[in-house]
Parts: sequence; structure tokens; C-alpha cells
Amino acid sequence: MRGFTLLEVMVALAIMATVVLTVLASVNYHLGILAAERDSTSLTLLARYRLTELEQQTGLPQKSDGTFTPLHPDVSWRAELFETDYPSLKKLVVRVKRSGDKREVALVSYYVPK
Repeated sequence: MRGFTLLEVMVALAIMATVVLTVLASVNYHLGILAAERDSTSLTLLARYRLTELEQQTGLPQKSDGTFTPLHPDVSWRAELFETDYPSLKKLVVRVKRSGDKREVALVSYYVPK
């Protein structure tokens, strides 16, 4: 009867274990990247929403802040208005921050006040 020796079986198992561990580590790494990108995308969308709302207002204050309660109570925003080299042009910076993990997204927009 012909078969595999114990050494051949152990080498095959070692190779398979290495491949499985490499694949699991790779999947875990990429899932982490996907989660980070999902969070970044949601914060960016919230920042764009707030930026659009602020640009439609007349007479923006120099600084304003708030939260996205009730849908996103853990996410806060802060808007700051800066002067530029051109008197009729303002720079609006909106920062959106999640309190749990301290992730932050900042969007900058230039606009002419109404």
C-alpha cells in the first residue's frame, strides 16, 4: 500500500495553515480599511450638508457650531468664516467630528456673501 508519510502530511498542513492565516489577516486588514472609508464618507456627506445649509444663509456669524441630533448625536460640527485677500470673498471652513473616535473631516468653500 502506498500513502503519504507523516512528514509529508505535516509539511502540507504547515503550508495550508500559513496560507489560511495570510488570507485571514488580509481580509481583516481590508475590512478595517472599508470601515474607515465608510466613516470618512459619512462624515464628508454630513459636512457637505452643513456647508450647503450655511452657504444658503444670509449673514453668517464668524463662528458657529452644533450637532446632528437626533440622527447623529455623536457627530458635531463647527463652522468658521475667514477673511481672504479679496474683500468680497469669504472662506468658510466646516469641520465635522465624531466624538467617539475623534475622526474629523474639514471642507473649505469660498463664497461671496449675499
